Amino acid sequence: MLHRLLRRPAPVPNPPGSAALEARGLGKAYRAGPVVVEALRGVDLRIEPGELVAIMGPSGCGKTTLLNCLAGLETDFAGEVALAGVPLRDLSDERRARLRARASGFIFQSFNLLPTLSVLENVEMPLLIGGVRGRTARERALGMLDAVGLADRVEHRPAQLSGGQQQRVAIARALVNRPAIVFADEPTGNLDSESAEDVMALIRTLNLAHGQTFVVVTHAADVAASAHRVVRMRDGRVVADEAARPRLLHRASMPLDPAAGGHG
Repeated sequence: MLHRLLRRPAPVPNPPGSAALEARGLGKAYRAGPVVVEALRGVDLRIEPGELVAIMGPSGCGKTTLLNCLAGLETDFAGEVALAGVPLRDLSDERRARLRARASGFIFQSFNLLPTLSVLENVEMPLLIGGVRGRTARERALGMLDAVGLADRVEHRPAQLSGGQQQRVAIARALVNRPAIVFADEPTGNLDSESAEDVMALIRTLNLAHGQTFVVVTHAADVAASAHRVVRMRDGRVVADEAARPRLLHRASMPLDPAAGGHG
């Protein structure tokens, strides 16, 4: 699998010298009636191109809110956020959506696959929305599914797949547009330990092959062990930002077996 990944064109790089993601003085508050909840409190964070960063912390600490702000999914925030070198604050909703579509991919805990579409059609969808048509969209989607070990599942519906296989489809969909930055919110949260290791090995392989930036929100130490950096949060603040020596997962050094496809 790795040699196929290495043949794929690299994503468009960030402007020279710019961070993949940067937040300065980032704050976010939610109002529930008379109560104001400060989800983020003055967060400063810079993530360089090609890093694989894990954001960890207890439930309610603000890690998913941080990811949503960095990805441009939240608009009403204090401070500054730049995605792929572009400040988000002054962008219109349309321009922000175009930037997300061009620069970002998303992987969710719940997979978010369309149940009535085949695996292939799910992966093709971002290409079709982005204006890629016909044979090109089909070939790129098939190539990405081959790369994640699902070439023999392209006509299946999501309900016919295991959890690990569904997450591989979600990864293929996130990467098919060759984004510079991939955001993953608890990508192994619905998987058993073996499938979770498979998924993180795949993410690590893709990060190494293309130098794509990955930002992974997780509560699992095993997932964070694959990262270059671990950012720890509590009560809406970054309380630690630590360089890490990524743990090499045994599956990352070899092609994933397409016949196995995960055990979720």
